[in-house]
Amino acid sequence: MEELARESICLLARSASHADPPRLGSFGAIFIMLKSALGAGLLNFPWAFQKAGGVNIAISVEMVSLVFLISGLVVLGYAASVSRKDSYQDVVREVCGAATGKLCEVCFCFNLFMISVAFLVVVQDQLEKLCVSLYGTVTGSSEALMPYHWYTDQRFALFIVCLLFILPLSIPKEIGIQKYTSVLGTLAATYLCVAVIIKYYLMENHTAELSPEHSQGVGSWGSMFSVVPTICFGFQCHVSSVPVFNSMSRKQMRPWGLVVTVGMIICLFVYTGTGVCGFLSFGSEVKQDVLMSYPSDDIAIAIARAFIVVCVVTSYPILHFCGRAVVEGLWLRCRGEQVELCVVRERRRRILQTVVWFSSTLALALFIPDIGKVISLIGGLAACFIFVFPGLCLIQAKLSESDDRSASWYVLVVYGVVMVTIGAFVFGLTTSNSVYQDIVS
Repeated sequence: MEELARESICLLARSASHADPPRLGSFGAIFIMLKSALGAGLLNFPWAFQKAGGVNIAISVEMVSLVFLISGLVVLGYAASVSRKDSYQDVVREVCGAATGKLCEVCFCFNLFMISVAFLVVVQDQLEKLCVSLYGTVTGSSEALMPYHWYTDQRFALFIVCLLFILPLSIPKEIGIQKYTSVLGTLAATYLCVAVIIKYYLMENHTAELSPEHSQGVGSWGSMFSVVPTICFGFQCHVSSVPVFNSMSRKQMRPWGLVVTVGMIICLFVYTGTGVCGFLSFGSEVKQDVLMSYPSDDIAIAIARAFIVVCVVTSYPILHFCGRAVVEGLWLRCRGEQVELCVVRERRRRILQTVVWFSSTLALALFIPDIGKVISLIGGLAACFIFVFPGLCLIQAKLSESDDRSASWYVLVVYGVVMVTIGAFVFGLTTSNSVYQDIVS
């Protein structure tokens, strides 16, 4: 059961089974990294650019963050080669100790839980616009105001979609649909990016261009750091990086460094293009979910909304599957039960865990007003996976090398300390600011 829990985290590396040698080339590794990074975070980037104070500031923060994003992925590859473990949590546990590994598992499970909530908030937003678009098509009027009834409320629509599709897909012991739907996230993100850019160039009037400060950007330190949670949430593919590294045919630092550098640069262009064009299209009026800024009768955007809904509906069970596996592993280690007894009670625990996870995420999504509040919290937690845990792994790995303590050894240890410090600062700042904003609201 513990082996099952570990393998469940490594969905992306299942092609590299115990009997088969790893055969993933650099191109395939880049594609999987893109699938892991590109997703619903695109929706929040235009609003983050506006919140940061303008294009220049936001891009500057992105470029600085990119250095730490790439170095964190390289460090995780190095830690995976040293520890010879197959998942992010196992690498942290092997390199940093059991206590840090357990903390990593708890953070990982909570992170998946909050991402599940964010996904349901996205579905709720898109269902609202899709229902209005469908009603306008039926009545023959653009931007028609749909009469309010309890069955036309987007929260009711979200409940029906979750009950009919998401819950049945989440209960099974295995998620076989993953092999058919894993590419949907990349397709949805690519289509969304292209649609936002094209819509910007087709617009006659650009709101942000009327105000020079929007494009130049003058903001405080707090405004500048407000874009960091969105960057961490959008670029966060570090958890899946360990199984990707272990599935490569050449598990060496040079090809791995090339993979993560190319992958992150492609993500940078996609996220920056969406953020800049979405922000310049609406200026200070841009919504926290950029698709909510477009009219309901826009066919191209309606297709993007449908893409996002399908992607989220098929991705939610995978997130829950990974979270359930972590909970199962923690439960088995804490309880110390016999394997035979665990197998007998597995079905009961699985159904109970699924119902509790599903009900909790749905309840939160129904009452959270916008995706920005969720991303601000998730982004702070993602900083732990991007900065803190890789930094700790780097420090512990170098401290275990008592033989050679050259100048490069001290540089790497100091860099690990810097990563941990930055990660702790970002986590504390964004989380406290998110809680404060919720209390004020």
